[in-house]
Amino acid sequence: MTPKKPRVLMVVGAYYPEMSGAGLQCRTLIGRLRHSVDFIVLTTTARPQWPTPDVEQGTPVHRVFVEPRSILSKMRGLWLFTAVFLRLRHRVDIVHLHGFSQKSVLIIALAYLTRRKIAIKLTSFGDDDPEAIARRGWLAFLAFRQADLFFAVSPRFRASYDAARLPADRFRLIPNGVDLERFTPASAEERQSTRRSLGLPIDAFVVLFVGFFSREKQPDLMFDAWAAFARDYPDTVLVFVGATLSNYYEIDGSLAARIRARATGAGLVERLHFVESTHEIEQFHRAADVFAMPSLREGMPNALLEAMASGSACVVSLLPGITDRIVDDGRSGLLVDPADRAAWTGALRRLALEPTLRVRLGAEARRTAIERFGLGETARAYLSCYGELLGDAPCAG
Repeated sequence: MTPKKPRVLMVVGAYYPEMSGAGLQCRTLIGRLRHSVDFIVLTTTARPQWPTPDVEQGTPVHRVFVEPRSILSKMRGLWLFTAVFLRLRHRVDIVHLHGFSQKSVLIIALAYLTRRKIAIKLTSFGDDDPEAIARRGWLAFLAFRQADLFFAVSPRFRASYDAARLPADRFRLIPNGVDLERFTPASAEERQSTRRSLGLPIDAFVVLFVGFFSREKQPDLMFDAWAAFARDYPDTVLVFVGATLSNYYEIDGSLAARIRARATGAGLVERLHFVESTHEIEQFHRAADVFAMPSLREGMPNALLEAMASGSACVVSLLPGITDRIVDDGRSGLLVDPADRAAWTGALRRLALEPTLRVRLGAEARRTAIERFGLGETARAYLSCYGELLGDAPCAG
């Protein structure tokens, strides 16, 4: 008997062409499994002009406009989510939530009442791990615990899961995957050509930061650490790729303004490059010498996996159970205390002055990405779990 083809509703906070880590990982997974799974995407959007329903790379996308700062807009959004879900329910077997937000309680209730299987991907430790959900109140945790499977992206989630006393047999560890064909190392000639096309100095030491401008991503610490080093090293530039202005609640619009002011005062503004958004992030990875991620909180950062697959030397915050399970300090990258600006400056200076170290770290990072974080293995794990939810053999995890 031929196994039933899973029909999965992907529920995510933002989806292409809007940018978010969860949305991009969701889209990448859909792209890899679109011939094996019938996907539908249900998402919010901050742009009312975008069409809904829509089709993106052959996948139906239903967008609900929500103005994040308006209570009335949020209430209307919940009503629209209900209407869309009920309209789609006959085309869905599994509801797969990427992260847990306010709308998740409603979606889970609808899935439970219509007897659809529920899977929740835990994406950001400190925000949607089980203990964090429990702190939001009994209703949120009651909804959360209805999931048939929980997908955790890093081992750090396991302790929180166990502490919440959730069923042990529902936990699956599936790391994010990276497209190893899209993100590849560049030769010296390719790097120069890419820099030329991006308007970056061909012979500069290029440091890359990827992420929206929130306090937890610490772009201001990144600038301060780089600036302290850049004063003595005139051939370096810092590239910020990520939203600096948005209605999204985590983005602090004052951060970029303060960085520009500091750069102007230090005479470094000409060596700063801001890119608000791009759908060709692989080009920036191929142009960079070093990828830097000074975050205070992550789940399993896509940008780090993409940098490693691109063969970049990576300097990353030490986040126990998360980044230290991805980067082997001194071998496939450098792990740094996220609060120690001097250590960040020292790491950047060291990588600038030791090109052989950069090459060695980058090569090992690429090897690690191939061996442990290839998209193919991640996609196979999810497909297996979808099958389990529909009655096939249990998936590993």
